[in-house]
Amino acid sequence: MKFLPVVLVFFSFVASSQNFISKTENYPTFPECKNVLKAEQEHCFKEQLKSFIRLNYKEPSVIASENFKGLATVLFEVDKEGVFQVLYINSEYEALNEELGRVFNALPEISPATYNGAPTYAQYRMPLQIPLTESSFTEDAIQKEKPLKSYQSEFDNIKTKDFTYPQYSSGLNIPLSHELYNRFTVNMDKIGTNAHTASKPFQYREVEPYYDMKKENLALFYDKESWFGKKFFNENTVQIQGENYWFTFDIAADLQVGKDFEESYTTYNNTRAGVLQAGLGKRLNLFTAIYESQGKFAGYFNDLAISRGRNDTFQVSVPGRGIGEPFKDGFDYPVVEGYFAYQAADFLDIQFGRGKNFIGDGYRSLFRSDTPSPNAYFKMNTTFWKFKYTNIWSSLRNPNTSTDGGAFLTKYMATHYLSFNVNKRLNIGLFETVLFESEPNRGFDWNFINPVLFYNMAEYGTGSRSGKSIIGLSYKYKWTNQINTYGQLIIDEFSVEEVRAGNKSWRNKFGFQMGVKYADAFKVNNLFLQLEYNQVRPYTYSHNTLNLHYTNDNQPLAHLWGANFRELLLITRYKKDRFYGHAKFIFGERGFETNADNNPFYGTDLLGDERLRIADEGIAIGQGNRANFYYGELEAGFIVNPTTNLKAYVSLIHRNLDVSQNTTLNFDRSTTWLNFGFRTDIFNWYYDY
Repeated sequence: MKFLPVVLVFFSFVASSQNFISKTENYPTFPECKNVLKAEQEHCFKEQLKSFIRLNYKEPSVIASENFKGLATVLFEVDKEGVFQVLYINSEYEALNEELGRVFNALPEISPATYNGAPTYAQYRMPLQIPLTESSFTEDAIQKEKPLKSYQSEFDNIKTKDFTYPQYSSGLNIPLSHELYNRFTVNMDKIGTNAHTASKPFQYREVEPYYDMKKENLALFYDKESWFGKKFFNENTVQIQGENYWFTFDIAADLQVGKDFEESYTTYNNTRAGVLQAGLGKRLNLFTAIYESQGKFAGYFNDLAISRGRNDTFQVSVPGRGIGEPFKDGFDYPVVEGYFAYQAADFLDIQFGRGKNFIGDGYRSLFRSDTPSPNAYFKMNTTFWKFKYTNIWSSLRNPNTSTDGGAFLTKYMATHYLSFNVNKRLNIGLFETVLFESEPNRGFDWNFINPVLFYNMAEYGTGSRSGKSIIGLSYKYKWTNQINTYGQLIIDEFSVEEVRAGNKSWRNKFGFQMGVKYADAFKVNNLFLQLEYNQVRPYTYSHNTLNLHYTNDNQPLAHLWGANFRELLLITRYKKDRFYGHAKFIFGERGFETNADNNPFYGTDLLGDERLRIADEGIAIGQGNRANFYYGELEAGFIVNPTTNLKAYVSLIHRNLDVSQNTTLNFDRSTTWLNFGFRTDIFNWYYDY
């Protein structure tokens, strides 16, 4: 009995040794070989491979016509997933190389080779006598190129393969471009789809069931043989794909030159950018874009950038882009965007980064738009059954106020949007957002982090001045597969009693949107029409605390006109192959402030103090310096590279502003702006201010 432990240890060692030996090296295994003895694995693998080649190989006609007799050598491997990969084929005829490659690519996925129980690569050399007959195959016809190894150098372990454009099925955002989105949203708007189209940007995998972007873009590829031709007209500048990763890098540009005929000077924009996209595994994706820009625009656009900046620091706020500074006779404005996207579950997507978001089905949004500069955000999209619930927590900046160290003061915003497809035609959405600030004597208020819808309870529960909340309601109705209507109602503050009294109280701060879209209009493929009406009453979005206005970098977060307006816009778009064009016409009534310090405050400029309002009653759209507004824009272009959305275009803008009273802020102005551009279209430029 005293030798029993030794005996047990001895037998366990023998058993483990036998187990180790049995696991040392296994050949790739066809399904027909799974039950054969280990000693027969090699023979079975070779026989199944030879059998498959004999059955599927078709001798090229050139072999018989030239009475060729010789050798063809195939170097191939079976990777860690059991997939056959052809590494090299050597023969005297290209047709023979192609046929052997076709046969090997048709081989099924099998069980991979293993070493010590772990999947590994197995590489083989196969010399074949041509013409291919039964005698071409011998027992030694398939030679192991090198022994299986459990360890390879890190460099040798890196495997790449042909680029298959995996971004089109990834969790990356589709860049916010009206022309690009118009290509596929018409498919998502068809009756019976369960797509949620208000919360943007979309992810590629959201759109994939409705529009095969990879197929559509590849169909536009030109047959280019040179490296430059492929990169310029078809592909990413750099694109690499491995077994469980991929990334692309592009040199992007936004080059514009034009003329403002009102000011009689040349306009320009010179943007150089680097854009990186990547996927690590199936769930994690990342994107980053770094822009370095200088520009000089039409006079009205330049004036707007200057008025939204800080005179004491000589800074400007370029609409849609961000903080910049004077550069010669224009502006210098760097921009950085980027995010990580992670699919935490089939129903939950998470993003963290810096960029833009849009909520709505219209050209404009009264909830949240992509018109202001990018901001830092954390976003969750939860999709289940007929619901999609979007939560966005944002960090925003106020350039007019600074900390003791000189940094812009920060405010925070929590946004919630619940989209519900009631049936095959009707969608309704509930919107809520609240702005809040971290006060020195209060610290950060964690009440606002809770993702539960309707934060008004949180605001009133923590004090009326703790935040600014706005609620909204949206809808979309699909009348046919080509026609749908949509709308939004935004409520900043509302009193039913005041409405009944009919006194036009300043407290009734709300706005609404109505619109209709017509796809494949008049039975013309890819012709799109859109008619939209928006109006917002004075003082909507404003506040009596400067740090809680509905802005970022002094730019409105919703409609780019702020408040105190009504507008009607008509947009038509058309695309044919790589050519596209659009026409946009806007008619509006606006009310402007009469002086720079917003005193008295007419409710247009969101940076105004509502305590300086002109009255409590009798408030109407157009109050202040009333203006009639017209804007027309024509653009025609050519998609140079469908993968990067690089475009060459020409645009003509005519803008007319007719004010009641000419002031230093606003005056009668008629602008005609001709512009030629060459840009990577991955964000929207808005010039219709």
